Amino acid sequence: MGAQTVGFRRVGHVGILGCATTAIARYTCDFQEELVTYVIAQPCVDLKDRACVDECPVDCIYEGKRMLYIHPDECVDCGACEPVCPVEAIFYEDDTPEQWKDYYTANVDFFSDLGSPGGAAKMGVIEKDHPLIEALPPQPHDE
Repeated sequence: MGAQTVGFRRVGHVGILGCATTAIARYTCDFQEELVTYVIAQPCVDLKDRACVDECPVDCIYEGKRMLYIHPDECVDCGACEPVCPVEAIFYEDDTPEQWKDYYTANVDFFSDLGSPGGAAKMGVIEKDHPLIEALPPQPHDE
């Protein structure tokens, strides 16, 4: 697969007279594995607190039947969702605990038939989950 544009990223640089400036730069990826930067994992299953949804500035966290999913093409890697999750279910991809590494695939594959809807708010609850999540027994949570 060749390089393809998958989004935009804020980059800082020094402008005229040494003043710091910020620009939006197009970035490309050669592999799907590079698309997702944050992953929602098992602690979210059957909880769906939604604090992360409220915090996300680009509306890229979608609601499945049993858990929330981060859209790989719409996430801008800002990290706003991670600290507000009350059950610590959101991880930077490289920091995902070993027992939850399969949730990376679950987050990516959840969107394989949806494409890029362009925002979770207009979609509402999507009446499906990734097979990994569907196969789990009900998850207990302290309310």
